[in-house]
Amino acid sequence: MDQLTVSGRDTAYIWVGRDVGGQPDPAVVLVRLAGALLLGRVDTELVLTHDREGRPVVRVDEATRPVELAVSISRTAGLVAVAARRAGAVGVDVELVRPLPALELAERWFPPAEVAWLGDRPEARRTVDFLRLWTAKEAVGKALGRGLRDGGLRRLMPTPGLPVRPVPGAEPLWVGHPQIGEGLVLAVAVHASGPVDVEVVQRPGHRVTAERSASVERTSLPVVVRGN
Repeated sequence: MDQLTVSGRDTAYIWVGRDVGGQPDPAVVLVRLAGALLLGRVDTELVLTHDREGRPVVRVDEATRPVELAVSISRTAGLVAVAARRAGAVGVDVELVRPLPALELAERWFPPAEVAWLGDRPEARRTVDFLRLWTAKEAVGKALGRGLRDGGLRRLMPTPGLPVRPVPGAEPLWVGHPQIGEGLVLAVAVHASGPVDVEVVQRPGHRVTAERSASVERTSLPVVVRGN
């Protein structure tokens, strides 16, 4: 079976597809696709479950010990995004760009430094920039297994943009915003102690069940170990 691998590199992979409801659940289809490609197993060997922190994982039970693939799922407005990583926890969040009271929402939920940064941004960019901060917080909360309120909402995020950056604080977290299409904002976060790549395998224009796209975007996450 064709596997998605990068020699010597810790990589988080992202699939984005249409979510039209019904069965099978498109998110489950993408999770199983990720498990089959990254673990090199057939669908019947894959078990969809959760780790101790409640984060979703794909597991293969072997004679010696289980092999697990960390996954994360996000849905918005007819789309579903799935991130998967073999080396450790991953979080993903996707949002549709739409009119929002960006500053008002930021003043309610974000730390003062982020509110000030957003207020200085061009008015035409504020909605997108708010969503970039919001998706970063969501993705970090998922990577930590604590959710938005307990993991990311009040946590200061790095200024959005490329290259992706370490999240301030003692925990070794990194977050970035791969480009997946016009009118969408996506963030991916990892809990890592070494360099991590982000690879967009499938964009929303592809079928949910499509195999790996020939068009692949990769972004390197710089790592600075800050301790636990």
